[in-house]
Amino acid sequence: MRTIIFRTIAPYLAALMILFSVFVLLRGHNEPGGGFIGGLIAASALAIYGIACGVASVRRAIVFHPMSISAFGLFIAVLAGLPSLLLKQSYMTSQWLSFRFFDVNVDLSTPMLFDIGVYFVVVGSIASIALALEERESD
Repeated sequence: MRTIIFRTIAPYLAALMILFSVFVLLRGHNEPGGGFIGGLIAASALAIYGIACGVASVRRAIVFHPMSISAFGLFIAVLAGLPSLLLKQSYMTSQWLSFRFFDVNVDLSTPMLFDIGVYFVVVGSIASIALALEERESD
């Protein structure tokens, strides 16, 4: 299904979906959402882009191999638990850092770091599966 309309719209739709996935990722601890749902939305965007423009263009767009993205996400998720160990608390105990940035309170937390790791794991693994299936289908 590589019509001219679909090939024209797909890059813009994929960019909009990735932007929305980051929004869902960042609002995850205050409202519904988070790393898993955001990652699924981003992987869906890559799948749509792959169907429209081909697997090679998706691989050029994401630069890194999808399993490398997944491994990076796993590293980030494990790293989120280390501050609690350094403070002699149970592993994965939440730690918060608050500071002011241009008169705005910014709250950073280890659960948010864990969610970012989950986001990358989901994007990498689902994109790897989707690209492998799309490559197999195009042969």
